[in-house]
Amino acid sequence: MTLKSEKSLSSEQQEELINLLKLRFEKNTNRHLGIVWAHVELKLRSNTEKLWSLNEMELTGGEPDVVTYDENTNEFIFYDCSAESPKDRRSFCYDREALDARKEHKPKNNAVEMADVMGIEILTEDEYRALQQLGDFDLKTSSWLKTPEDIRKLGGAIFGDKRYNNVFVYHNGVQSYYAARGFRGMLKI
Repeated sequence: MTLKSEKSLSSEQQEELINLLKLRFEKNTNRHLGIVWAHVELKLRSNTEKLWSLNEMELTGGEPDVVTYDENTNEFIFYDCSAESPKDRRSFCYDREALDARKEHKPKNNAVEMADVMGIEILTEDEYRALQQLGDFDLKTSSWLKTPEDIRKLGGAIFGDKRYNNVFVYHNGVQSYYAARGFRGMLKI
């Protein structure tokens, strides 16, 4: 999948995305208790580059939704809330160094670079655990998580999933990739 190089949406695309996000917001009120849609919409309309990033999250299967509001920074925080790891972000190794190190059977991309191109952050372990408090995610898939530098320097990366009603965070070599492992993102607006 090739991402657009221009980080803007047409007026029509903006309206379609905002309407989709509003429907998702209304359908999943448990994810954002106390947050008012009108305030979210105002932020969306005044941050078109961030709206572009949300659209990229949507196009790759992430189903972004508001999960919290940060009073200190006056930002709404969106996470990928698709039931399983976003389908067009699977079969990626962790980062560019891992991709370049593979001699054969290279995956099509890497999670860190794609997140950067999309203008989003890969969820940390704490953010992933917070997401799992809002529902059941990654029951059949898993998601790369932002890996602490000390683990990455040793050639590892962490991922999470939910099995047996519990959230598990585990490790793999950064060069590994699986059809059922993608990554989830976060965006602050």
